[in-house]
Amino acid sequence: MNAHPSFPRSGAVPLARVVPPAGPLGTLSLLRTVVRNPIEAWPREVFHEPLLPTTFLGRASLFVMDPALVRAVLVDQADGFEKSEAFRRSLSPALGDAILTADGARWRWQRRAAAPIFRNERIRGFLPAMVGAAERMRDRLAALPASAEVDLSAELMRTTFDIIVETMLSGHGRIDVARVAKGVTDYLESTSWVFALTLAGAPAWMPYPGRRRAETAKHYLRDELARLVAEGRRDGTEGRSDLLSLLLTARDPETGRAMDDTDVADNLLTFVTAGHETTALALTWALYILALHPEAEAGVAEEVRTVVGDRAPTADDVDALTYTRQVIQEAMRLYPPAPVVVRAALDDLDLGGHRILKGTPITIPIYAIHRHARLWDEPDRFDPARFAPEAAKARDRYSYLPFGAGPRICIGLSFAMMEAVAILAVLVRDLRFRLRPGFVPTLKQRITLRPAEGMPMRVGRR
Repeated sequence: MNAHPSFPRSGAVPLARVVPPAGPLGTLSLLRTVVRNPIEAWPREVFHEPLLPTTFLGRASLFVMDPALVRAVLVDQADGFEKSEAFRRSLSPALGDAILTADGARWRWQRRAAAPIFRNERIRGFLPAMVGAAERMRDRLAALPASAEVDLSAELMRTTFDIIVETMLSGHGRIDVARVAKGVTDYLESTSWVFALTLAGAPAWMPYPGRRRAETAKHYLRDELARLVAEGRRDGTEGRSDLLSLLLTARDPETGRAMDDTDVADNLLTFVTAGHETTALALTWALYILALHPEAEAGVAEEVRTVVGDRAPTADDVDALTYTRQVIQEAMRLYPPAPVVVRAALDDLDLGGHRILKGTPITIPIYAIHRHARLWDEPDRFDPARFAPEAAKARDRYSYLPFGAGPRICIGLSFAMMEAVAILAVLVRDLRFRLRPGFVPTLKQRITLRPAEGMPMRVGRR
C-alpha cells in the first residue's frame, strides 16, 4: 500500500469555518446572534487565549480553553460543577432526567447501570447491523442518475437512525423512523431560543417562535418511547441483546437498583437522539472534507481495498483501518459534532488561581479549542497525520474533546467510532463524492454542529 497522502502547508483548499464577531456585540445584537446561531456569538479571543472572563447581560461567565483548566473542570474538580441551567432547560423537557441531563447521585447510578451495555465485546456484535445499513445507503446512492444531487447529511441521518433502530430497538414494536427523526430535528431547532431566553433570565414558560412545534415533537417522542418500553417489558427480554432489552435488565452494580419504565424511556430517547445525530454529523463533515481533498479520499479507498477487499468489513478490519480512523478524528477536530460543554459552579471555588463564584457559567468551547492557535499548528488546515499514534501521544489529552472527557465522557464513544469507521469504509471504497460546485456550508449550532443548508453532493461509482 502506498504511503498516506500528505497535505501542503500552503495552497490547501480552505474549509468552511465560523467567523467570530470583529468586536463586542450590543445586547440586542448578541441575543439575535445567540438565537440564530450561538457559536457565532463567541468572542474572537476564545481562539487564542487560555481563559476569557466575560459578562452576558451583566452576569459574569467564563470561557475556558487551557487544557489544564479544562481538565480541572471536567476531571479534577468535576464534583464542583453541574450541567448549566441553559443546557438542562434546553434538553430535559424531552430527555427527562437521564444519563445526559442528570447530575450528582442520580447521574452516577444510571451511568454505573448502563456502562456494561457499552463494553467493547458487546459493541463489536453490533457491527453487522452497522455494515448492513451502510451497504443499503451505498446501493441507494449508486442507483441515482449521474446528474442527481443528494443531501448527504439527510442520507447519513437516515443510515445512522437505521442502525439505532436495529441495535437499540430490534424486535420491539413498529416505529415510524421518518417521524421520529423529524421530531428530533424539530425539537433541537428550538434549543437556541431556550438557550438565549435562559441566559436573559426569562422564565421557562416564556413563549418563543417554534415553541408549539417543539412541544408537539417532545410529546410525540416521549409517548413513542414510552410505548416501546411498555412493549419491551410485556414481551420480555430473554434471548435479546438490543439496547432496550439491556436497559430493562440493567442494574447498578453497587446497589442493585434497576431502572423503572420512565428511566428506561428517558435513557433510550437520549441514546436514540444523541446516538444517530452525532455520528451522522461526523460522517457528513468527513465526506465534505474528503470531497475537497480527493487525494485523501483516494487514500481511504486504497486502505479499505487493501485491508478489507470486496467483502463486508469485520470488527478486526475496522480496528486495522488506521488512516480511515485518522480522517474521521481530524474531521471531528475541525467540526466537532458536540461543539461546546457548559457547566455551572456549585459553590464558590478556585480554578487555576481564578476565583469562581457559585452559579457562574463555565463554557468549554470545544470547536474553538480544536482550532486554538496555541494548541494546534495551522489549526484550520486538514491533516489526518495529527492523529498518527506518536503525534496523538505527544499532544495534551484535553486539547481534543469530541466526546468530552472525565467521568462524563460519552458512554457511546466506542460504538460511535466503530460505526463511523465502518460506514466511511463501505461508502468510500465503492463511491466517489463531489460537492456542489462553489458550495460553502454554514456551520449552525443546535446543540450539535450541523451544516445549515445540508450537504449537497453528487455521487458516482468508483
